[in-house]
Amino acid sequence: MEESNEKINKEMDEFVEPNIESTKEADTESAEIVEIVNDDFEDDPPASKKSQLIIICLIFSVLIFAIAGWWFWTKNALAPEEAGSKADVVVSVRVAKVVKKRIAGEVSAVGSVSPVRQAIVSSNSGGQIKGLRRLQNEYVRQGVLLATIDTRDLQAQKREAEAVLKEARLNLQTLRKSTIPQSEIQTDKDLRDAKASVDISRNLFIRRTDLYQKGGIALKDVEAAQLAVTHAESNLKFLERSKNLRSNTANSLNLETARARVSQAEQRIKTLQTQMELSEIRAPISGYVIEQTQFDGEYAAAGRKILTIADLSEVIVKTQFADTVITRLRVGDEAMIYLDDLSDFKISGKVSLISRSTDPANRATEVWVNYVNDAGILRARSSARVVISENEQLSALTVPNSAVSLDTSNSKTGVVMVVDGENIAHERRVETGIRTIEETQIVSGLTSDDLVIIDGNYALPDGTKVEFKKEESTRRGERIR
Repeated sequence: MEESNEKINKEMDEFVEPNIESTKEADTESAEIVEIVNDDFEDDPPASKKSQLIIICLIFSVLIFAIAGWWFWTKNALAPEEAGSKADVVVSVRVAKVVKKRIAGEVSAVGSVSPVRQAIVSSNSGGQIKGLRRLQNEYVRQGVLLATIDTRDLQAQKREAEAVLKEARLNLQTLRKSTIPQSEIQTDKDLRDAKASVDISRNLFIRRTDLYQKGGIALKDVEAAQLAVTHAESNLKFLERSKNLRSNTANSLNLETARARVSQAEQRIKTLQTQMELSEIRAPISGYVIEQTQFDGEYAAAGRKILTIADLSEVIVKTQFADTVITRLRVGDEAMIYLDDLSDFKISGKVSLISRSTDPANRATEVWVNYVNDAGILRARSSARVVISENEQLSALTVPNSAVSLDTSNSKTGVVMVVDGENIAHERRVETGIRTIEETQIVSGLTSDDLVIIDGNYALPDGTKVEFKKEESTRRGERIR
C-alpha cells in the first residue's frame, strides 16, 4: 500500500511540474498579448475595440478549458489506484443464519406489579405503640405479635365503668325497697281481714239459704247475708287494687331506668375488655413488610395504617391495552413479562382477567397477568412490560431485528446485507411480516440458506469484503461445510 502511494505521488509530481511550467508560460504569453492589445487598443480607433475585446475573451476561455482538462485528467489517473486501495479494505462484522421457525405477532403494554394478597395492618384503638421494631422488607408469619398498644387508659376507663355498674345496681336495689315498712304491713293486714270477712260472709249466706229453704228463717235474713258477701268482696278488690296501684305508680319508671343503667354499665365494661384484648397487633397474613408508616413510641389512632404486608408468592401485573386489541385477547392466553431492571430476563405468565369496562379517557382496558413468584423475582409496585402473542405463524423465515434496515419506522420493506461464499456483502431488498421484540419475519427476498449481517451492516457499501468476528468463525465453518 505504501509503495503504491509513493508511486502515485511520484507520477503526480512528474505530471504537475511540467504542467505548472506550461501554465506559467501560457500566463506570461497571455499577459504580453493583453499588454500589446491594450497598447494597440489605446492607439486603434473605436471601431476596432469590439474585435479586440472578443479576442481577449477567447484567450481567457482557452485558458479556463485547459485548466479544467488538466484537473479531470489527474482525477482519472488517480481513480484506479484509489479503487485498488478500497478493494483491499476488509470490514469485521457479525452474522447470523436465516432460520425457519415459529413466530407470532406481539402486542405489548407497560404495567405495575401487585401482590395477589395484601393486608394493611392498623390498630383497633388509639394509644401509644409499644414494642414495634423496624420491620421494613422483613418476612413475617401470620399470627406473629408485631406490637402492642398501651392500655393504661383503657384499664382506667374499665375501673371507672365497674364503679358506675356498682352504683347502678345499688340504685336498682334501693328502688325495689323504697316503700314504707309500716304502710306495707297495714296494707297486708287489711287484705287479710278483707279475705276473712269475705269467707265469713259467704259461709253465713250459705247457712241462711239452707235454713230459709227449710222454713226456719225469713227471706230478709237471706238477703241481708247476700248483701254482706257483696260488701266484703268489694272491699277486698279495693284493697288489692290500691296496693298494686301504689307499687306500680311509685316505682315502674324508676325501676326501668335503673335496669337500663345497669345494662349500659355492663356493656361498657365488655367493650373496654374487648379493646384491651385487641391491643395486640398481629400479622393477619404471611408475607413481606413492604411499607411501615409508624414506629415504636408513636401514637396510633384507631384505624390508621401502621404496616403493609404483601404475600409475593403470587403476583399480578396490571396493565392496559387499547380497546382495538382487547377483542383478540382471551383469558388463559400465554404472556411474556419483561422486567425493566433486568432487560435480558423474561418470564411466562397467563392472562387471568380482562376488564369488562374501558377507560373513556384513553380508550384502554385493564388486563391482569398472573405469575407464580416463588423465587421472588418480581417486586411489589415495580414496573414490567407484558407481551401477548397473536397471529401465530408455524413456519416462517426469521432474522434478528438488527439485520433489517427498514425504509421507515413503520414500513414493511427494507434492506438486508447478505454475505456470499466469498465473504462479499451484497445489499438485498426484502419484505417483512411479523416483527417481535427480537426477530423479524421475512416474507420475500431471502432463503433459509442465506447468511445475513447483524452487526456492522449500517451504511455498509454493496460489494464490501467482510470478515467474521471470533464468535462467528464456528458458525461460518458450519455454513461452508
